[in-house]
Amino acid sequence: MSRALQPFEELVELDAEAVRSWCARSLDALGREREEIDAINVYPVADGDTGTNLYLTAEAAHQAVEAVFAAAAPGPDTAETVRAMAHGALLGARGNSGTILSQLLRGMAGVLADGCDGDHLARALGEAASAARRAVAHPVEGTILTVASAAAGACTAGGGLVEVARNAHEGARTALAATSGQLEVLERAGVVDAGGRGLVTVLGALLETVTGQTPPPVPEARIKPVPPEDCPTEDGPAYEVIYLLEAGDEAVERLRSRLDALGESLVVVGGDGLWNVHVHVDDAGAAVEAGVEAGRPHRIRITHFAADSAAASARGERAQRAVVAVVPGEGLAGLCAEAGATTVRTLPGEQPAGDELLDAIRRAHAREVVLLPNDTDLRQTAAAVAERARAEGIRVALIPTRAAVQGIAALAVHEPDRRFDEDVVAMTAAAGATRYAELAVAERQSFTSAGVCQAGDILGLIEGDVAVIGTDLAETARTVLDRMLSAGGELVTLVVADDTPPDLAPDLEAHVRRGYLAVDTTTYHAGAGAPPLLIGVE
Repeated sequence: MSRALQPFEELVELDAEAVRSWCARSLDALGREREEIDAINVYPVADGDTGTNLYLTAEAAHQAVEAVFAAAAPGPDTAETVRAMAHGALLGARGNSGTILSQLLRGMAGVLADGCDGDHLARALGEAASAARRAVAHPVEGTILTVASAAAGACTAGGGLVEVARNAHEGARTALAATSGQLEVLERAGVVDAGGRGLVTVLGALLETVTGQTPPPVPEARIKPVPPEDCPTEDGPAYEVIYLLEAGDEAVERLRSRLDALGESLVVVGGDGLWNVHVHVDDAGAAVEAGVEAGRPHRIRITHFAADSAAASARGERAQRAVVAVVPGEGLAGLCAEAGATTVRTLPGEQPAGDELLDAIRRAHAREVVLLPNDTDLRQTAAAVAERARAEGIRVALIPTRAAVQGIAALAVHEPDRRFDEDVVAMTAAAGATRYAELAVAERQSFTSAGVCQAGDILGLIEGDVAVIGTDLAETARTVLDRMLSAGGELVTLVVADDTPPDLAPDLEAHVRRGYLAVDTTTYHAGAGAPPLLIGVE
């Protein structure tokens, strides 16, 4: 067994191995307590995933630290290790609490990189609490921010490492117990704050690292709730939007103002050109568009807060069924999220990793999940992810959709109230009955199944193969449509990107009306980052 999970004698200073051990212990402890933390998650949204989000954030930090140990011989120094921990957490931050945890670790790393004795730890905790508050647009007491401030406030300058770690943990435990009386929604539900509960776990792992002893138990997470008849109902934004953003400081300040006006629970963490953005909004497309204007957003995740899922999560339960869909463009992500799907958005030339798909399945927080990869090249990755999710007790059905229009067709017939197998069969049939095509611009001269194309040519791909090579987008699109409709069809679906000429969709709709009287058309806007045109024929 590695030292990372073994108790050892009390430390007077954190070295690289101790930081590594802290990361491993935090991950291990959050793994044990994930379901309990999920079950008490009612603020800011009762979506029952705070424990999971904190676990995934800690997992990203742990993996980053392990990577620098694997790459460095004989090993990284302490400064490199704490920076890796913070950077990994930033890249992998999930949800509101996970994003705040990443900023706490970033704030600590800035101080610990200069020294890791008790005095530095005390100052690091203070900087962490301040940095986290600065990252939150509207700080609320009774949350993880309160617990972080209490942990920092319990530490005095000049103390030894063990004393500071013990005082921080005790201060956090005491503050956590009081959160239920500070925030009305916690009192009504009869719980302490879930994010604060996770932070106490992380600080407990730190205490165990420096003392080698099991930390004191966390206070009871549940208290006597307020009777249901005294609980007013509340409505909040429909979507959670998260993305990494490459942008400068000035652009991020403008982004903060715009997102603050769009929604709530805004947290923007990071620095040095890389940021993690988290916000709850009703207009998911506008939140992503704001990121596009500020810089380069990627790893975009949009989650729909379904009312029934929220209610189930508030009771500590999983929702019965969810759909996870991979889509190009924020417009399609918003469309699928509106239909109740948890989405993973792709960028041109990029594909989501298996861990990102698994994260989306976990975020869906359901017993049964229908997975729509919407890309032929993702089928093997999706199949492997489905097996990993099944090993966690989630029933997953993979529908091998090969294009976004097939995923849209499957979502259109999705009915969560019918039996799982029946729902999967209906969705699979709808996807399989949808033939698909895509228009793209050739990047270079190459040989295709339709002949030689030149850079800048318009390529019409039907079922993944180049069928038409043209020089005009509209003319090529009409040719592709005619070839597809020659085999019959009742409905044409057009999906256009932001940079597609605005008259293309109306032109194609008119073309279908003139030549195919019994065929209907519908048009969706994919937004930025999607191919110029996607076509589906059912």
